[in-house]
Amino acid sequence: MKHEKIKKRLMGVAVVLAVVLVILSAAFLYQALPGGKGDPLSELGGRKETIHLWYTDDALTDYLNSKVLEFYDRTDIRVNVQLVSGLEYLEAINTASLNEQADTPDIYIMSNDTLEKAYLAGLATQLPETAPVYDAPLFHQAARNAVSYNGKYVACPMYFETSALLYNKTYLQQIADDANGVGNGEDGSESTENEQTGEDAVQQVTAEQLIPASIVDILTFADQYSTPENVEYFFRWDVSDIFYNYFFIGNYISVGGAAGDDKSLIDIYNTESVSSLKVYQELNQFFSIDTKETNYDTIMQEFQEGKTIYTIATSDCIKKLDEAAASGVFGFEYGIAKLPDINQELTTRGMSVTNALVINGYSEHKESALRLMEYLIKNASADMYDMTGKLSSVTQETYENEHVSVFMENYKESVPMPKMLETGNFWVELEICFAKVWAGADANTQIRQLSEQIKTQLAGEPVIEDPIDDPQVELLPAVEYEEGTGELDVGPETQGESP
Repeated sequence: MKHEKIKKRLMGVAVVLAVVLVILSAAFLYQALPGGKGDPLSELGGRKETIHLWYTDDALTDYLNSKVLEFYDRTDIRVNVQLVSGLEYLEAINTASLNEQADTPDIYIMSNDTLEKAYLAGLATQLPETAPVYDAPLFHQAARNAVSYNGKYVACPMYFETSALLYNKTYLQQIADDANGVGNGEDGSESTENEQTGEDAVQQVTAEQLIPASIVDILTFADQYSTPENVEYFFRWDVSDIFYNYFFIGNYISVGGAAGDDKSLIDIYNTESVSSLKVYQELNQFFSIDTKETNYDTIMQEFQEGKTIYTIATSDCIKKLDEAAASGVFGFEYGIAKLPDINQELTTRGMSVTNALVINGYSEHKESALRLMEYLIKNASADMYDMTGKLSSVTQETYENEHVSVFMENYKESVPMPKMLETGNFWVELEICFAKVWAGADANTQIRQLSEQIKTQLAGEPVIEDPIDDPQVELLPAVEYEEGTGELDVGPETQGESP
C-alpha cells in the first residue's frame, strides 16, 4: 500500500512538473517573439541586448524597421522602434527616462533647434570622438553647426530640409525658342529667323540663361520675354511662411552665430537687413500675393498645373512632382537651382532644419546606441531618400537624382535654426515682421523692433537699438504691371516684344 501511495505521489509530482515545463516553454516562446515583452536569452544568459529608438515622423517607419533588422543581423543587438507623438516630444522622453517602470529611449531623432533644451535636461550627451559626426568626409560644416552646442557635438546629423528655386524647365525652353524665332525650315528641319536673316543674326538665348541668379533677373525676364499660354504667374512663392521668406535677409542677420548657440552673437538690425526687407516689400507691387489665400500647398498645386514658372520650394517637391509625372498629371520637366540673390549688391542665404540622432544621457546602453547611430549614418543613409523622401545629411560623391544634389548645395550654404531657449519665438516673430512689411509697414521700424525684442529676452532687461538711417535701395528694373492689381503683365497678349 505504501508503495502504491508513493507511486501515486510521484506520478502527481511528474504531472505538476510537466505542466510547469509547458508553461515555461510557452513563456519562453512568447518572450522570443518580436512582440514579446523581453528576451529570455538576455535574462538567462545575457547574450542579447535591447535598445529603444524613438522618432516622430511616420514617413521613417518602414525605413527604420528595415534598418534595425539589418543592424540586428550584424550585431545581435535588438532595437525596439517606437513612433511617438511630436507634441511635447522632449517631455515624453524625459518622463520615460525618469520612470523606472518604463523603457528609456536610448537614442532618438529630433530637430536641431531643441538640442540646447535636451542637453541642459540631460537628455542629450556629448558624443565621443568615435561618433560619425567627427568623420570629415561625411558632413559639411553647416550640418555640423546644426548639432553643435557650446563647442561640443551633442547629436549626429541624419536628414535635413531647406529651400531652393524650383522652375518649369519646359517653359524656359519654350521661352528661349520663341525668343530665338525657332521654327521649321522648308525641309522640315529646325531653323531660326536669326539664321535666315544672316547678317542680322543676334546672340541666341538658351534655357540655361533663363535660370535666374537674382530676383532682378526674374523681373527682367518677365519684362522681356513672352510666356506660354497657360502661365498665370511668373514668380510666386509662399510669402506667409518664414521658411520660404528667410533667404531675403538670411545672409545679413545672426541669431547665435554659426551654430545658433552663442547669446553674445545677435545681429538682426543693420543696414543690409533693412535694405533687403525694403526690396522684399517692393516686390509686392510686382507679385501680388494674398497671404490669406495662398499657402505652400496651393503654390505647389499651381506649379504642378503649369501656371507658374518660378517658385521657392522645399525638398518634398521632388517626390511630389516625380510621382505626379509618373501618374500623368504633371506633363512638364522641372529643375532645381540655387536660391536667387536679390541683386548684385544684396545676396541671399536660406534656412535649414537638421533632424539628428541623439543619444539619451540617461541611457544605460550608450555604447550600443552609438553603434546604431554609426550604422544608420555609414551603412544605411544611401537609400534614405528612396525609402522615405527625406534627404540624408551625409554628403555623397555623386547623386543619382540631380535635384537632390542641388538641394544639398543649398543646404551647405544654409543657416541652421538657432538652439537657444530664449530665442524659441524668434521664427514666429520674424514671420510676423515679414507679414507686416509685405502689407506695407515700415521695414526699418519693424526689423528694429524685432531686434530689440530678441535682445531684451536674452539680456533680461530692456534693450533699445540706435536707429539706422533709412538706406537708399537701388530700385528694381521698371517692369510693367497692371495698375490696381500689382500683377505682372505676363500674359502672351500683353507681354512686351521678345528681343
